[in-house]
Amino acid sequence: MIRTRGLTKDFVVSRTETVHAVRGVDLDVEPGELVAVLGPNGAGKSTTMRMLTTLIRPTGGTATVAGADVVAQPALVRRRIGYVGQGNGAGHAQRVGDELVVQGRVYGLDRASARRRADELLDALDLAELARRKVTDLSGGQRRRLDVALGLVHAPRLLFLDEPSTGLDPHTRANLWQHVLRLRREHDMTIVLTTHYLDEADTMAERVVVVDHGRVIADDTADGLKRDLAGDRLEVTAASPDDAARLAALVERLPGGREVVVTGTHVTGRVADGPASVPAVVRAADAAGVGLLAAQAVRPTLDDVFLALTGRSLRDGGPADATATDEQQAAAAAGKDAA
Repeated sequence: MIRTRGLTKDFVVSRTETVHAVRGVDLDVEPGELVAVLGPNGAGKSTTMRMLTTLIRPTGGTATVAGADVVAQPALVRRRIGYVGQGNGAGHAQRVGDELVVQGRVYGLDRASARRRADELLDALDLAELARRKVTDLSGGQRRRLDVALGLVHAPRLLFLDEPSTGLDPHTRANLWQHVLRLRREHDMTIVLTTHYLDEADTMAERVVVVDHGRVIADDTADGLKRDLAGDRLEVTAASPDDAARLAALVERLPGGREVVVTGTHVTGRVADGPASVPAVVRAADAAGVGLLAAQAVRPTLDDVFLALTGRSLRDGGPADATATDEQQAAAAAGKDAA
């Protein structure tokens, strides 16, 4: 459904400054997959999405989306995909139902077909009671459901969701995803998602692609990334600081034991198999006469994965995320490029 090779985007900010927002991305997405793209602000996620949806032209490389070339066949790409961007797509002064009908007409549906499709989506996304309401009167969650409906009017094979649930409360976020996942099952859609909510990527995506500084630095299932790049964490509480020091040595000798840290009577470390390491460290402490009060295994998170890959947190982008500043500087250039 998506194939890119060496996809690159540079923004010329001034005569002496060029921002390399995307630096040679290779990406394959198979039909029916739900792929989450993660990375801190400024990593190049949204720039990549805009290239794949033909909103901006690549500087280099190739990209085929839904069987069409994004440079040579942009109109065909747009007919075959749906795109829900970070901003609201509906006209604020328009009525909900009218916006959907107009969107259908833009995609070539006759008036009767556009009305039928609008009614289907209003029902599917629990918006039927809001059909005559103005967009400005909708809540944040209702607007995002309307944005999804607008992206699905023409029944696309491929749907791009660029941070669709940002700013929504947990209940509204869960409600939105319930609708999206049901529609995906019913229509066998392929979905490419960018998000800052790690639980979304962890629980819903078949694959997670991690992007940093414009490059793909990891691509696997969420479980695969956590197992291979982060590892389980073992947390042990000792009876005394002296016991903690001795426990730290025991943790280091466990299979895969590394990154052991002692804080007072608390010891943490990475191990190959957390559940198996708990009884192992209890037995070792008992045999060595070391006072141990508690031990537990903690499964890694995708944030742990990103920390292992880059040395900084995915949640905040790290203390000095230069790329975020670069992307802000490139915003004006991006608008000129899109025009």
